[in-house]
Amino acid sequence: MKHILILGGTGKTGRRIVRRLQAAGQPVRAVSRTSGDIPFDLDNRTTWAPALDGVTAVYIVEPNLQTSIDRQARIPRFVTEAVAAGVRRLVLLSAHGVGEADDSHPLKAAEQAVRGSGVDWTIVRPDWFSQNFSESFWLPGILDGTLSLPTGDGRTPFIDAEDIAEVAAAALTEDRHSGQIYPLTGPRAISFGEAADLIGKATGRTMRHVDVAPEVFIERQVANGVPPDVARLLADLLVAIRNGSGGALSDGVERALGRPPRPFEDYVAETAAAGHWNQPSTA
Repeated sequence: MKHILILGGTGKTGRRIVRRLQAAGQPVRAVSRTSGDIPFDLDNRTTWAPALDGVTAVYIVEPNLQTSIDRQARIPRFVTEAVAAGVRRLVLLSAHGVGEADDSHPLKAAEQAVRGSGVDWTIVRPDWFSQNFSESFWLPGILDGTLSLPTGDGRTPFIDAEDIAEVAAAALTEDRHSGQIYPLTGPRAISFGEAADLIGKATGRTMRHVDVAPEVFIERQVANGVPPDVARLLADLLVAIRNGSGGALSDGVERALGRPPRPFEDYVAETAAAGHWNQPSTA
């Protein structure tokens, strides 16, 4: 049986891709460092061959954005091994802005490796995930009622992880996405203040966004265990939104799926109804 391998198979996009492929009857192998069908770690090459056995398509995620690691030893080397093992289709989760970034960007080497792999490839470049408000970075602030970020009144078109997963699942199973780069955004750009207001109204709670200095944001991130270089990278990305570089819309979802992207309001209504914002923060 020929499998589709999903790196980060229990993460925000990975588990949604797995769900879609399983529903379509596709044989899926979900892997991650801590859970999944079999152990897999990009830092441990002995885990690669078992994960790639019998695999013809791979969804690739780079979970480590630290600037100090050897980029060539991770995704580029994995891509080489995957192709040698018989993989014929690669789908890479990249990020907004990588195309214009220089070679120091943590995902630049990954994109170059996938595009030069000699097999079918697709790259998805999503903007900020809507699910960051409910599943990761910004959830503690939402639960506390105060979202403190260095974004000012800047606006960005948050993209729903469900849309990202649907695009990736299609690219893993359909020939027409080969050689495509899909920038993925939501249908409109909103500020973090508007996002907080929408979440507050949906939950019946007081919610506010507070603009903070980048240095304050970095200090708080490091205090919470985020590596300093990653904290600085996140701060730079958020400050770019404050400075007005986060509002451009793209047609990637529509090109890939033939429909418009999901509105942020739909994500908020669904997440609030599921109770994900009900519990106070323990952070």
